[in-house]
Amino acid sequence: MSLWLNSGVPATDVAARAGHSVDVPLKVYAKCIDGQEVTVNQRIETALRGSDA
Repeated sequence: MSLWLNSGVPATDVAARAGHSVDVPLKVYAKCIDGQEVTVNQRIETALRGSDA
């Protein structure tokens, strides 16, 4: 699951594919997610710019 989360797969999809509820990947594996800060910040900035248009 940590590989999927680290690859950017949403936690809801990871949970469904693994047969778990969403709280499992969020509680157990979320600490494994590394190096996504830049990507997440870019997505937030893009969304904010889009709402201004």
